[in-house]
Amino acid sequence: QVQLVESGGGLVQPGGSLRLSCVASGSAFRLSALGWYRQAPGQQRELVARITRTSSTYYTDSVKGRFTISRDNAKNTVYLQMDSLKPEDTAVYYCNILDSWGKGTLVTVSS
Repeated sequence: QVQLVESGGGLVQPGGSLRLSCVASGSAFRLSALGWYRQAPGQQRELVARITRTSSTYYTDSVKGRFTISRDNAKNTVYLQMDSLKPEDTAVYYCNILDSWGKGTLVTVSS
């Protein structure tokens, strides 16, 4: 099973930016699609962004134009650049590959 470790979360003011990183173990990384999900308090986990092994991307409507997902296969790392953050982006963000999940990193957007 792939081990995933997220980092980069924190407290940021509305309109600010954060960059999340997720480092994966193992050789499956470069052959697989990767996703960033989030779960806000009392809400279901939702897909935020996804990147295929050929770097095609998908974004949920609420983050289009503000978030950018990218991957570095040499570093086994996937990134989520989050700009123009809004309070409704507050959630725990999780990295996913195949059936593996990280423990999440908390993003809080508040003034």
